[in-house]
Amino acid sequence: MKFLYKKVDNSSLIVFRIVFGLVLTLEAWGSIFTGWIERTYIEPSIHFSLIGFEWLHPLDGLGMYYLYGFMGLLGLGVTLGYYYRISIIGYTILWSYCYVIHKISYNNHYYLMILLCFIMCFLPAHKYASLDVKYRKIAKETGMYYACKFMLIFQITCVYIYGAIAKMYPDWLDGTYTSITLASKASFPVIGSFFTEKWFYMGIAYGGILFDLLIIPLLAYRKTRLFGFILSIAFHSFNSIVFQVGVFPYLSLSFALFFFPSEKIHQLFLAKKPFFNTESSSYNSQLTTMGIGMYVLIQIALPIRQHFIEDTAFWTEEAHKMSWRMMLRSKHGSTYYKVKDLTTQKIHYNYAKNLTPKQKGMLNTTPSVIWQYAQYIKHEAAKKGNTVAVYAISKKSLNRRKFQQFVNPNIDLANTPWNFFNHQPWIVPFKGW
Repeated sequence: MKFLYKKVDNSSLIVFRIVFGLVLTLEAWGSIFTGWIERTYIEPSIHFSLIGFEWLHPLDGLGMYYLYGFMGLLGLGVTLGYYYRISIIGYTILWSYCYVIHKISYNNHYYLMILLCFIMCFLPAHKYASLDVKYRKIAKETGMYYACKFMLIFQITCVYIYGAIAKMYPDWLDGTYTSITLASKASFPVIGSFFTEKWFYMGIAYGGILFDLLIIPLLAYRKTRLFGFILSIAFHSFNSIVFQVGVFPYLSLSFALFFFPSEKIHQLFLAKKPFFNTESSSYNSQLTTMGIGMYVLIQIALPIRQHFIEDTAFWTEEAHKMSWRMMLRSKHGSTYYKVKDLTTQKIHYNYAKNLTPKQKGMLNTTPSVIWQYAQYIKHEAAKKGNTVAVYAISKKSLNRRKFQQFVNPNIDLANTPWNFFNHQPWIVPFKGW
């Protein structure tokens, strides 16, 4: 592990800090100005947190607006390198809070931002071109340990490699999913007419796998690096414009900073900065090595946990999160509840009319939300002094197949505990590809 402690020029990390800080600011303030906070936190009458974090709730009134506004300021603090440690640690905590209190608007880049913020908490990204150096008398440095570069390259490699592996399933390989997704975008100007052509959606299917598998090697190898970067620009621009997937494409492009030679990054962005000549270092922290090793093992293990859980994650959604399973399936469903009063034996039906359309869409297809709403019905009944059993009548369609029964209608979900580490036995098995 000695290579981790070799000192190299830090130009790439300094520029990445500036770009990453801008992304953090845009993500926070963009949520305000696009109405996302209104739709996500204000309009819903109830909220679905990650299971286990039900004790956390969104702030009342305008609280979430103030929170996201403050996060934008912390993002600027990261960009400018002003009180950098406080800014990045504060953003990490607040963004993690926002991540766990709602899951209806889940996006993979929300999780990626948590991980990157966590990594950046430990990196000396403010040691040059920062207000900390200028005003707070932080020692200026032009070098960094290679471990800084390694952690960020490792993280984006996980995203791509596991993203490619997740695509290797029947409905992706035969073009079923890409044909469905692109058909919904057929009205797109100029090129939309191609989206329903088989050669196009099959090209996107296999091109997506090849891109995810090969982009890191292409960027890492000197002779193919420029081609890989141009390919990245084309790939991420297409995703950004056609699918509107937020800041992820631009965040992904910024990782190219760590693949190009430090001399090139130095010349392009920080020409006035003294260039740090590579040298070996005697520094070797066992604690740091253990920390890096543990982080690497966790990030390798989380995406493969799905293979140790019964049935397929495409159907059950179990182990879907934190596994880089991005834009993989189309799902539709219908769910309502049979509620039985255990004292009077009377039965009535609940159609979840108090949910927003997006919440209802998740309820119809996501087991954790189905279970949580059953708990909500139970708790609302308890407020009135009633004890109830709650049964979900749910059907689901995966990639436009015929609807299949999704939840066992004979299981009382209100009084069934959530299994955190294994398959939920009340999910009806998928009938196959």
